[in-house]
Amino acid sequence: MTLSRRQLLQSGALAALAPALGSVSGLAPIDAALAQAAPGEPTWQHALSLFGEIKYPADFTRYAYVNPDAPKGGMARQISIGTFDNFNVVVAGVKGSIAPAVQYLYETLSTESLDEISTEYGLLAEASQHPGDFSWVTYRLRKEAKWHDGRPVTPEDVIFSMEVLKKYSPRYAGYYRHVGKVEKVGDRDIKFSFDAPGNRELPLIVGQLMVLPKHWWEGSDSEGRKRDVSQTTLEKPLGSGPYRIKEFTPGRSVTMERVKDYWGAKLPVRIGQHNLDELRFEFFRDNTVALEAFKADQADWIAENSAKQWATQYDFPAVAEKRVVKEEFPVRNSGRMQGFVLNLRRDTFKDARVRRAFNYAFDFEEMNKQLFYGQYKRINSYFEGTKLASSGLPEGAELALLETLRDKVPAEVFTTPYANPVGGNPEAVRSNLREASKLLKEAGFEVRERKLVDPAGKPVSVEILVRDPASERLALFYKPSLERLGVTVAIRTVDDAQYQNRIRAFDYDMITDLWAQSLSPGNEQRDYWGSQSADQPGSNNTVGIKNPAIDALIEKIIYAVDRPSLVAATKALDRVLLWNFYVVPQFTYGFIRYARWDRFSHAEPLPEFGVSGLPTLWWYDADKAARLGKRS
Repeated sequence: MTLSRRQLLQSGALAALAPALGSVSGLAPIDAALAQAAPGEPTWQHALSLFGEIKYPADFTRYAYVNPDAPKGGMARQISIGTFDNFNVVVAGVKGSIAPAVQYLYETLSTESLDEISTEYGLLAEASQHPGDFSWVTYRLRKEAKWHDGRPVTPEDVIFSMEVLKKYSPRYAGYYRHVGKVEKVGDRDIKFSFDAPGNRELPLIVGQLMVLPKHWWEGSDSEGRKRDVSQTTLEKPLGSGPYRIKEFTPGRSVTMERVKDYWGAKLPVRIGQHNLDELRFEFFRDNTVALEAFKADQADWIAENSAKQWATQYDFPAVAEKRVVKEEFPVRNSGRMQGFVLNLRRDTFKDARVRRAFNYAFDFEEMNKQLFYGQYKRINSYFEGTKLASSGLPEGAELALLETLRDKVPAEVFTTPYANPVGGNPEAVRSNLREASKLLKEAGFEVRERKLVDPAGKPVSVEILVRDPASERLALFYKPSLERLGVTVAIRTVDDAQYQNRIRAFDYDMITDLWAQSLSPGNEQRDYWGSQSADQPGSNNTVGIKNPAIDALIEKIIYAVDRPSLVAATKALDRVLLWNFYVVPQFTYGFIRYARWDRFSHAEPLPEFGVSGLPTLWWYDADKAARLGKRS
């Protein structure tokens, strides 16, 4: 299951804040009539969980981790890196650069809780039902769900959304590939039929569908021009969510305003959330400039991705005076792989021995010391930071699964625990480079006049494509090591728009990429590593992997019948990905770093799988703000 847009946010202490569970005034839970089903038919459910128990009953009033009495009001100024020229989510990742603020415009059929793994509760939909073989699911829309123009959200909107997202977005096309038919089966009911039974994740991920207003997209703008859902737009879109676009300056800023008559404000899944009246997104070209704006109180908080800046650039007076708070939030809701991508569409990287040699050339330990003040650790798994990461040698169910693919995976999968080379001192570096040279020679490469040439005698040159100073710094550190192997290395820095266009077209030798992983992987793995996505422009398969063993393991994950089967298949996939050396793993840090001007508060503690909860779970604290004084 992908990390929902959520993403990226219990304790008995919160129970003291909570009233007894019961119905929210004016919003009845699933009643007896709704819950009834014909004998043998699936029953309507207020929530779906992939494998485990559902924590909150049908009549729950709110999540345990929110403050139901959080005050509404105030503004938060946030930093976004890059630029934007598009508000159309349908073509995000395909055309233009999307403004992140649009995530607050639209609602989904269901929404996750942040203190459970893979559990979704009704949002636009009040309930869902599916059979035991997971061959279809039906969602029932809430009567009160409406767009910001007052019109109801309809089954026609849901059908339209699925159709256009699958048609114009490669990522959605892959994610919902097994949704074969979508039809209206009642006044408020939509049935999604799947192309095969057994995929237990599909009912949940269908609930993650972002629903768009069909009538708006099929209408005309203020100048009478027909809208086109397949093109970018900077017209303010119509939404159904807690915020709407108030104003914007293309490429520079977007201000969202809270919808005062938001239809879902009293839903249990929305109580105590979206408390800020305005969310202002300011765009900066790079993090260095953004940090200076933050120091000048031109933004209320900043997410710091640079270990160097975190260690050296937060010594200004406001920090010492406690007017600015530095805080690190543990990441428990996801894992990740981040690394230098070796594009398999290039002949240079088709041989795994070459790819492995590039890993031997990467001296992470020295980079960590010089650039990151020793704060990071090397990534050793595609599911780093989770219990899904492989380690040691395969055993039990994982081994049994891999045995069925023994002739299709590297032999080391069964004999050798995966580990990255270790550098950090001259002797280790020389040893690693010798091993890299040996691998290159075995692959038919050789050095002539200090230049590495391939088996055809062609000099080996690679371009590392980057778009920001942080990525450029990594590439510049890596470059001399590759050059010691005889590789000619060029580093090409381009603007955000050009970078996105080249990524969509897979026009690069090497880039840095990151794949976020949920605690319950599923259909998104096809988009990350599946053969079908390798040739889909805009997909997340930036490596270009076409490997039947990996395809088979992805299917095992998707069709896992229980949590142990899912874990075994995921670890097996991890192991096979690692031993194919598709990327040069970089580094990770188990926390998100934030600095903020002390104008905001949140309920304690934050949810286990919610990271910081900014800005959804926070509120503007007028007393704290008064002590800080007027914003600059």
